[in-house]
Amino acid sequence: MTKPLKAYKNLEFLNSNSARAIRILCEYEEPLQRFVKHNVTDTVVFFGSARAKPMEYINNQRAHLQRELTRMTGDAKSDLQAQVDKLKKSERLAEYYEKTRELARRLTEWDMSRAGERRYFVATGGGPGIMEAANRGAAEVVGGKSVGLGISLPFEEGLNPYVSPELGFEFHYFFTRKYWFLYLCKAMVICPGGFGTMDELFETLTLRQTKKITKPMPTVLFGTDYWNSVFNLQSMVDWGTISPGDLDLMTVTDSIDEAFETIVMGLINSEEV
Repeated sequence: MTKPLKAYKNLEFLNSNSARAIRILCEYEEPLQRFVKHNVTDTVVFFGSARAKPMEYINNQRAHLQRELTRMTGDAKSDLQAQVDKLKKSERLAEYYEKTRELARRLTEWDMSRAGERRYFVATGGGPGIMEAANRGAAEVVGGKSVGLGISLPFEEGLNPYVSPELGFEFHYFFTRKYWFLYLCKAMVICPGGFGTMDELFETLTLRQTKKITKPMPTVLFGTDYWNSVFNLQSMVDWGTISPGDLDLMTVTDSIDEAFETIVMGLINSEEV
């Protein structure tokens, strides 16, 4: 006599529409248990473009294209020149890959140099680009661990190799992933990025502006030229759609030193509140 399949082992049911609430609960409870197990209570979250490449990659690509240009003629040479021009845009993002990597390294080093157990873990979306840079910077410190809150997307292969395996996650739902970004977050760095970065930035600003998030959260927009060209927050003040004080919710800078000091001083001050 065969026994019926238990409900919690029935994958057909668990993947059905009827079990959506159970899947959502799993994306809350399973990360919670792992964070508790590994004593992760506070994070410094990095957001930014998944398209950013390391400067080493850009330099290698440029050298390769320059070699090819010397032996090409006609349309083929024009196509290569277009690739060289496109690479110049990538170089601007690569600058922030390297800056993010260094900032994450310094923050991890600072946190690990303090007395007692580790407290502030670098956390990212776990993907390539700026996310990889932050996880990489943390991994460059001996014993440095970092969090990767990945999400299933058709054009990403999984977590970058610098995420600590025990702190690597794969979410299905964006909103449960965002919950874990913000629930543990004590400081935030937002680098040049696309729609996803804007979504994460403005949702956070909205929650802070409306006092749904009341904890101190030093926030750095990394990349003065980028942010000043992408949006004009002063114009929102001038139109009366936000208050002048809302501009104080963030610091815009190009300086690794200023970003580091803003975050560290903000974290230290919040500990004293």
